[in-house]
Amino acid sequence: MAESPNSEALSRASIAKLIDHSLLHPTMTDDEIESGLKIARDYSVAAACIKPYSIPAARKILASTDVLICAVVGFPHGNSTTAIKVAEAKEAMQAGAHEIDMVVNIGKVLSGDWAYVTNEIRAVNKTVTCINLGGAPDGETGILKVIFENDFLQDAHIVQLCKICSEVGVAYVKTSTGYGFVKQPDGLYSYKGATTKHLRLMRENCAPGVKIKAAGGVRTLDEVLHVMSLGVSRVGASATVAIMEEAEKRFGDGS
Repeated sequence: MAESPNSEALSRASIAKLIDHSLLHPTMTDDEIESGLKIARDYSVAAACIKPYSIPAARKILASTDVLICAVVGFPHGNSTTAIKVAEAKEAMQAGAHEIDMVVNIGKVLSGDWAYVTNEIRAVNKTVTCINLGGAPDGETGILKVIFENDFLQDAHIVQLCKICSEVGVAYVKTSTGYGFVKQPDGLYSYKGATTKHLRLMRENCAPGVKIKAAGGVRTLDEVLHVMSLGVSRVGASATVAIMEEAEKRFGDGS
């Protein structure tokens, strides 16, 4: 295990800016999404990660804050056509998203159709990065995070995806949706999400300019600190309140 980050360099605020607060469960009601957006606002996290139809609510609640709006595309299974993913990303950006988390076409990855996978990632990345952000300085555009869904993949698939994302120049690669459940021998479904092995593999095989987002199973402050030590720049989390309460106890409530 890599050493933990130096606690002297950490603060409650710096921990908050690692978190993409996840509001993606399919059963979430409008009231629950609103409450979650207020959590993202009140803790001043990096971003609220939401379904595209929630963008208007996010714009309202997060107005006049530096919390970014991150919308998901092709979520959670990545099965939409490239044209639909491009259209979905474009609509989300034009509606007010700053970032897009897109799921790759997992079946195409497992089939080894790397030309298809590359062309899809390139098309969505081009769409996202060609749209200027509303109210942002000239030239500031959206960013793309590409979700691999590592639980479904072998190491060789992950390595190849890292190479493709490095070649295309995406901003982030991301481990999981949090909904990539794999059938186990006992017939039950479960997932591992962001594992140490996979995070190391992704960091080793991505270009230095491609950042890593860990998502799935990071639920405590110690787990956040551990993935940071592996080179992670963002964490997708639904347990934001618990993480931030522990950060306040450990680092104080100052910035």
